[in-house]
Amino acid sequence: MTVSTEQDTRRAEHLRTLEEEVGVLIRRVRRVIGERSQAVHPQLQPASYLMLGYLASQGPMRSSAMAEAFDIDKGAISRQVGHLEELGLVDRTPDPADGRASLVSASEDAVRRLEAVSADRRRWLDEKLGDWSEDELEQFALVLGRYNATLNA
Repeated sequence: MTVSTEQDTRRAEHLRTLEEEVGVLIRRVRRVIGERSQAVHPQLQPASYLMLGYLASQGPMRSSAMAEAFDIDKGAISRQVGHLEELGLVDRTPDPADGRASLVSASEDAVRRLEAVSADRRRWLDEKLGDWSEDELEQFALVLGRYNATLNA
């Protein structure tokens, strides 16, 4: 076996391992999103939780901007916003740039709930990763950020 072939074989194995680990991560993230959504509100759907978190971090926006950000149709966004509105987790205000349109934002109550859930999750994560050094945490976050940026390009 040549050096190039050995390297190709090792690289392929590393990519298979990466794919498997990302699969584990995706399953864990789905479970965590379900848990977090329930912690914010017992009737909050996981998909709506993600939208609510996005609104809380990005600020008020039109539903069309959310449809673009999540790459889903406006009907699905409208249903999720309606669900969030029924739960009292979003507010609608007229869009100052266009009175016919409205802006959707996370309610103050929703922001408080999201922050509490996030703080609890960070405490849990800190306990689980208690034996990781600051440098290991930083390096993992940097590599994961690079991975995400590369795949988003």
